[in-house]
Amino acid sequence: MNAHCCFLHILLLFSALSAAAAGRKLEAGGGRSRSSIAALGSSRYAVIFDAGSTGSRVHVYCFDDELELQRINGSDIELFVQLKPGLSAYADDPQAAANSLAPLLEEAESAIPEELRSKTPIRLGATAGLRSLGTEKSNQILDAVRDLLQYNSSLEYEADWVTVLTGHQEGFYLWVTVNYLLGNLGKKYSDTVAVIDLGGGSVQMAYAISQNAASNAPNVSADEEAYVKDTFLQGATYYLYVHSYLNYGLMAARAEILKAGAKSYSFCILSGYNGVYEYNGGVYNASSSPLGSSFSKCRSEVIKALKVDEPCNYSKCTFAGIWNGGGGEGQKNLYVASYFFDRASDVGFVDPNAATVPAKPLDFMEAAKAACQTTMDNARTMYPNVRESDLPYVCMDLVYQYTLLVDGFGLKPEKDITLVKKVQYRDSDAFGEAAWPLGSAIEVVTSENSNLNQVY
Repeated sequence: MNAHCCFLHILLLFSALSAAAAGRKLEAGGGRSRSSIAALGSSRYAVIFDAGSTGSRVHVYCFDDELELQRINGSDIELFVQLKPGLSAYADDPQAAANSLAPLLEEAESAIPEELRSKTPIRLGATAGLRSLGTEKSNQILDAVRDLLQYNSSLEYEADWVTVLTGHQEGFYLWVTVNYLLGNLGKKYSDTVAVIDLGGGSVQMAYAISQNAASNAPNVSADEEAYVKDTFLQGATYYLYVHSYLNYGLMAARAEILKAGAKSYSFCILSGYNGVYEYNGGVYNASSSPLGSSFSKCRSEVIKALKVDEPCNYSKCTFAGIWNGGGGEGQKNLYVASYFFDRASDVGFVDPNAATVPAKPLDFMEAAKAACQTTMDNARTMYPNVRESDLPYVCMDLVYQYTLLVDGFGLKPEKDITLVKKVQYRDSDAFGEAAWPLGSAIEVVTSENSNLNQVY
């Protein structure tokens, strides 16, 4: 069965299992309130490892028999633990890569009742970091992880549940995650929200488009992912535009920008720093210009790296000649996740403890202008929450984020967007991480009742 059919069969099953819950309104203070998120019938757990380019994270979820999230150990609706670095940092030592997951595995198992552990599936999806290592090295790391899970875990495990996630799957799952938590699934496509996920190695955009726009989607070659996937979720058919841009995550983009500058220095590096930037085995000169960093000159380097001027063979493109999906109602409300939120909180223009924050691309521009006017010495005082290793690139990162939104994805600088770290679970007092693993977990628990043996 191909991946597209797998998506459709699983999502049809998801719709059938959750249909009873779709129209049920639970009132606080009477009967079973949504704020208590109590269990009905047996609980089903799922453990999802997100092996990202900059770190590894584990998510543990528990669903009731109507596919509603339950609290884990009477607390949050998910267990979320993370550590750094990611698996790709151990490119030449697969065993060390696998061993780095052991503390996360221990945390996950401790959250699951002992009698349910053997029935709890554990999956690992590696993202852009491993994708960029190439087949041989990524397979060596995945084989070592498979051995860890087979011989050191009490959870249900199969070898093909450890895999490299495609960027399209990553974007698709995040769209499902956010719209599931918001309670949008089953509504009109125009009532759903779009997502942009800026990881370390890649950036994904996903949003629902009209059937007419989907029918006019450009064809791609046999070895490329289709721009649009049609899916059936809780009684509604959605046509999802999904695209993943490898090498344009925040960490990978630094390398692309330094390459695009093609000089012995970069206008994106803070004054006073002279060093190199290492990413996935590559080493790039990362020295400041004699005149220091400059917002406008850094932006020129970023625009070149984004390939904004690449020929567009479609009605409209984002960057690097990629079709933009046509826009429309499904893109009007935009949730922007991962490094967009993290860097904004690091430099102080959003509350790091907030779940969501209203913002505009202009906010990144203003923060970038301030960052590009400072020096390494002043930055240590100005940005106490930015790690020392990230300080030389604070101008570059913020300029990149602004340029990616405005020149890359075509947003107006004044457009209202939502920076998101967590999403409130409908009208409860619980919050879920804005990350792809919940979408994968939904697939996991629904596939338990099907003949499908694949996770992705």
